[in-house]
Amino acid sequence: MLKEVTVILFLGLAVWAYQATQPPPPKICGTLGGPPITAPRMKLRDGRHLSYKEHGVSKETAKAKIILVHGFASTKHDIMSMTEPVLDVVEELRLYFVSFDRPGYGESDPDPRRTPKSLALDIEELADHLGLGYKFYVMGFSMGGQVVWGCLKYIPHRLSGATLIAPVVNYWWPGFPASLSAEAYYRQIRQDHWALYVAHHAPWLTYWWNTQKWFPASAVISMKPDILSRQDLELLPLIAEKRSNRPQATLQGVFESLHRDLMIGFGKWEFDPMDLENPFPNNEGSVHLWQGDEDIMVPFSLQRYIAQRLPWINYHEVPGAGHLFTAIPQNFGQILKVPFLGRD
Repeated sequence: MLKEVTVILFLGLAVWAYQATQPPPPKICGTLGGPPITAPRMKLRDGRHLSYKEHGVSKETAKAKIILVHGFASTKHDIMSMTEPVLDVVEELRLYFVSFDRPGYGESDPDPRRTPKSLALDIEELADHLGLGYKFYVMGFSMGGQVVWGCLKYIPHRLSGATLIAPVVNYWWPGFPASLSAEAYYRQIRQDHWALYVAHHAPWLTYWWNTQKWFPASAVISMKPDILSRQDLELLPLIAEKRSNRPQATLQGVFESLHRDLMIGFGKWEFDPMDLENPFPNNEGSVHLWQGDEDIMVPFSLQRYIAQRLPWINYHEVPGAGHLFTAIPQNFGQILKVPFLGRD
């Protein structure tokens, strides 16, 4: 009898454990019970839909066409600071932008098979759908900045230039010296040590880890103040006010948006950005990387190392800046000017 009870308890525990690790299905936009579709969308090669938003001057009058890639827990609406000083720069330089919801975010369909390569191909397909021409610029912030590495790897022939703004660093990229990446990794608060360790080594546990109540989950997901610099804390009310009436990033669920980001961003990559070759050997374009030297979320020590390994990258370190420094209009305006006017 005791043996049978033990077996039943073990099986029950196994079923509970399995169910706890399985995320609920996403609520697909436009389906029964799912969020409504409120913005233009395009149908991709595999049948998924990508939601996008156009900004700046018209495509017909633009001197440069830029695809913007949003960061973690954001949407196509959250594209740095489009205030009057920035709009003046946009008009002066005749810039056209298109931002889009990355798969699983906002109103873009999830992609359970998402990889750095698949997202680069999504960007290429978006450019073709909108008729941006053979060459275009890409610009990404934070996790969106990390996405730009995939563009430099898989579609460099389509790029006129690229800008990475505080791009998230994967501590397990093999090009980093072990001591350097370990030092940066352990500078994070302890709960993020575990959250990223799970995302890298046991991605199948990512949903459970970030929804269970026994241990503190990702501090980035909860935007714990410990991960914000002094400047970030000052800018946070401004950013929160701008986002207060915007569609939520996780309308379709947290797994295919936030958790998928962690699994891919800190997972095992099929290439190392530090092995990339210069996409513009004849100076027909440029790559710029911007980083705040007080950024707690993305360590500047690793960005400096990447810039040293890839001397064709124009590295710009902003003194006193945290992770959210593009919320300051003058900063974002300068980022826009540099590739086109050479101002630093």
